[in-house]
Amino acid sequence: MVVLEQPTKDLTTMEQFTNFFGDVSHSINNWVLLYVLIGLGIYFTVFTKGVQFRYFGRMFKAMATSRTNKGQSLSSFQAFTVGLASRVGTGNIAGVALALIWGGPGALFWMWVIALIGMATSFMESTLAQMYKVPWGDRIYRGGPAYYIERGLGSRLWGVIFAILLVFSYGLIFPMIQANTIATQFKAELGISEWGTAVVLVLISIPIILRGLRVVARVTELLVPFMAVVYLIIATVIVLMNLTSLPGVLGDIFAGAFGIRAGLAGTAGGLFATFSNGAVRGLFSNEAGQGSMPNGAATADVRHPVVQGFVQAFGTFVDTILVCSATGFMILLAGPSVYQPGQEYDDGILTQSALTFHLEGQDVHWTVAFMTLVVFLFCYSSVLGYSVFAEININYLKWGALGIWGLRILMILAVGVGAIIALELAWNLADIALAVMTIVNMIAMGLLAKNGFLCLKDYDRQRQQGIAEPIFISAEVDLPHPIPESVWTREHSEATQSQQG
Repeated sequence: MVVLEQPTKDLTTMEQFTNFFGDVSHSINNWVLLYVLIGLGIYFTVFTKGVQFRYFGRMFKAMATSRTNKGQSLSSFQAFTVGLASRVGTGNIAGVALALIWGGPGALFWMWVIALIGMATSFMESTLAQMYKVPWGDRIYRGGPAYYIERGLGSRLWGVIFAILLVFSYGLIFPMIQANTIATQFKAELGISEWGTAVVLVLISIPIILRGLRVVARVTELLVPFMAVVYLIIATVIVLMNLTSLPGVLGDIFAGAFGIRAGLAGTAGGLFATFSNGAVRGLFSNEAGQGSMPNGAATADVRHPVVQGFVQAFGTFVDTILVCSATGFMILLAGPSVYQPGQEYDDGILTQSALTFHLEGQDVHWTVAFMTLVVFLFCYSSVLGYSVFAEININYLKWGALGIWGLRILMILAVGVGAIIALELAWNLADIALAVMTIVNMIAMGLLAKNGFLCLKDYDRQRQQGIAEPIFISAEVDLPHPIPESVWTREHSEATQSQQG
């Protein structure tokens, strides 16, 4: 969250409220959550014995082989793409650029570190979401922090608080932000008015969002791999074109990360600014610990909760280590013609400037069109991911069909309104809501951590016994927080195993 400088003119009451909540949001996100999330990630890494490292190959295999599912709920791959759709957004473009502007090249190193730690957090929250998931009338499972707070810790009140905060932020405000980014890009590069963008976004949202979770999952299953692969291919080509410059860029990243060489600090200045900007941008790009990803993770039909934990942890890797790094390398390899540490730049166009520089032999209109497409795909896919998370929490709140249809209609209106106007106060309030729900989720994860550790231990035990694809039966694991009315019976697990072949 960028804290705007106070203007010299007298502030209106609304401007005072906006600045106040912006300062509160900045303080919570950049101080409290930064260190608590890092601490929680280290805790999970230690007590899972580095699950993100020792099972990395298994994570990739689980993601790559999870597309086909003959079961009733979503496939593991669909749940993965729904989560990745939400993760991959403007933070992977403008967010990375902002981290490099404020923190210098070293910020990218700390984004990597945070992602590797965050993989353990993502694994844990997604595993818990799977353990406490519940069947639903449309044959798609429901689950997430609200569900494991109530079913694991016995607190309906805090489950409701979490669900309301998520619906407010992910269901209403964040879609406006993504739509506003699309509208800004379309107007600047294509000359399309905000009203024109609003109409387009509303029209394409109606046949997708109104039809619910299953249709959204099918769209993200096609859209997300396409946009990620195309972006990574372009970045890889650029790296190969500048292979001789790569060692120097890597040297700048590591030297900047530890303050070894002068002149590599960002505009915020100093080693701490390098660390904090990289860490904050990394945390809020991959969303590990915020409580959003588990909602999508719970929808998957898998043999063992740990399997979807692997898949979602791999999503953290893809988001930051791959996609964010792609943006970072494009900017840094452009050199001083585009980017110099310590200089002010427009974070919204820095990545596009770097792409244009690398492909200067090509028609500049091609690079503009490509980045406009990337911004659209990244932002709009996030809106689709948000719709899944919000709807699952409307289900938890038991607001019925009226609540579901109300949410879908309001989300469609939100993308239209967001394209036309910027609601800075609402954005600041949403950031505070996100911070509170993150804190609630982290407390719940800490209290339920032993359940997650024992679930992983059960998976480890079966693998050591030579079982290639372990299955989970909750009654056979002595959990300190038992799972009420669990779907994890022997019959369910064997049926899932049979359906998935």
